[in-house]
Amino acid sequence: MIDKKQLDIMACPLCKSPLRYNNVQQELICKADRLAFPIRDDIPVMLEDEARRISLEEYDALK
Repeated sequence: MIDKKQLDIMACPLCKSPLRYNNVQQELICKADRLAFPIRDDIPVMLEDEARRISLEEYDALK
């Protein structure tokens, strides 16, 4: 689980936009780039090569 304070200071490594935490899939989401960065062993993996592209359906479901 990501601490709220930690999430507040984190940003997308590509565009520097704020990130959203997806608790169900254990990912940090960048809406601007439509990327989901995985969290493994409580450590965010903020590498573009490790991120997955978010589908349009997932994007539309984000608040």
